[in-house]
Amino acid sequence: MTDDLLNHSRPGPLTRLRTEQSDLMEGLPDDPVGICAAVGRLFVQPYDATRLGVPESRIAEKNIRPVSELVAALTALDPAPLRRARTPEKRVVGTCRHFATLACALLRARQIPSRARCGFGTYFMEGRGFDHWITEYWNAEEHRWVRVDTEHLDKDYVAHPDDLAPGEFLTGGEAWLRYRRGLIDPHTFGTAGTDHAWGPAEISGNAVRDLAALCKREMLNWDEWGRMTEAYEGRTGPEYDELVDTVADSCAKEDPAALARLYAHEDLTVPQDMVG
Repeated sequence: MTDDLLNHSRPGPLTRLRTEQSDLMEGLPDDPVGICAAVGRLFVQPYDATRLGVPESRIAEKNIRPVSELVAALTALDPAPLRRARTPEKRVVGTCRHFATLACALLRARQIPSRARCGFGTYFMEGRGFDHWITEYWNAEEHRWVRVDTEHLDKDYVAHPDDLAPGEFLTGGEAWLRYRRGLIDPHTFGTAGTDHAWGPAEISGNAVRDLAALCKREMLNWDEWGRMTEAYEGRTGPEYDELVDTVADSCAKEDPAALARLYAHEDLTVPQDMVG
């Protein structure tokens, strides 16, 4: 169980392509960043989709969790291989989570260890940490995880979106540890475009989502389980904060056995009906 849960070169329940979809990968670049760049041309953010006149009925595509269903929706719009860039109206409506998770799935299909990470980008606006997902892949030669902003490889928010520098992206756990140590103002971390979704509960929510993603359960930005809803409503206290402390510390240490045990906690395990 532990070996499969933390084996990031193999797909999980949400990153597994259907057998008949494997041919769609033909012609994709061999390098991880090239694969991420290809994914960046397959999705359109909900607000951009609305602005471009994409039918309202299609906005619900942002709620698709499994990569196999994302690819099915994409090829229903345009059956071309995944290497082929789509025009905006032929792209699936998705968020940063979808960019990061499809890239992760394609890398795993190539047996390249990869992970989707949930946290905060600190480079979109000075002094703010915006809710964001990125992709990591394992660089065996350098013996490190490389962080790639799959959605924004063609933007100049940072000098190297293909290899984010320390601190440019903070996982939920990394942001939580900084908050608990008094190093950041938690009310500067949250969801862009909202007035209410800021503060410690937003950070703890992303810490729990990042633990799930490390355990190959890459959930939607707005999925809630365990005691997350209570946290957002201000109904948790020191005991829950201490549990999130453990989550953040364990994610930082990346001990597979410890992560598997922690993920089994009743307040942290993603319900099976949300995974499918």
